[in-house]
Amino acid sequence: MLIRTENVTKIYELGAVEVRALRGVTFGIEEGEYVAIMGPSGSGKSTLMHILGCLDTPSTGRYFLNGTEVSELHGRALARVRNQEIGFVFQNFNLMPRVDLVANVALPLVYHGGINRADRRKQAVSALDSVGLGHRLKHRPNELSGGERQRASIARALVTEPSILLADEPTGNLDQKTGREIMALLDELSAAGKTVILVTHDSNVAAHARRTVEIEDGAIAREGRA
Repeated sequence: MLIRTENVTKIYELGAVEVRALRGVTFGIEEGEYVAIMGPSGSGKSTLMHILGCLDTPSTGRYFLNGTEVSELHGRALARVRNQEIGFVFQNFNLMPRVDLVANVALPLVYHGGINRADRRKQAVSALDSVGLGHRLKHRPNELSGGERQRASIARALVTEPSILLADEPTGNLDQKTGREIMALLDELSAAGKTVILVTHDSNVAAHARRTVEIEDGAIAREGRA
């Protein structure tokens, strides 16, 4: 199993108040699955995404990613797993405005280590070609449409060949037509065998996945398969 959580909790202390964002989440995701994690604002889905993406650690419980218990890792060790195992696609694209697409997409390879500049560029160009942006290599983000920016962020997520593509509200800043195009690209990646996890409140986005996990009040309320 690629992902496995065991009774994961997350508690935030706000002064004298404890906020239980996750309450004993146990579930798994197999390699190659296409999964949507759904829930309204405040449900705990974003907290779960942060833990699955190694952006945060559980308060209690265990999280295994590709055979490694990452719930016990911190600092550089956690950052290394995050860089090598997970590709992120964010609602706000998070592209660097002052450099071109090749530099944006190559950035994760800099942190990956052991890859020279020429090879980083080659891999970035290949990733951009794969999402239909081979003709935009020298463009900066502000010269692109919203859909092209999201394609660039998907290329950046794919360039390290991660185990998981984790997409947080991937169509949230796009019009409906462009959003459908981005979802079609994620569908293609899933069909090619990539493990794709969507984090969304949008049922239309979640409908693309083959399995849905619904979060309410920090716990799994229900699961379903397409």
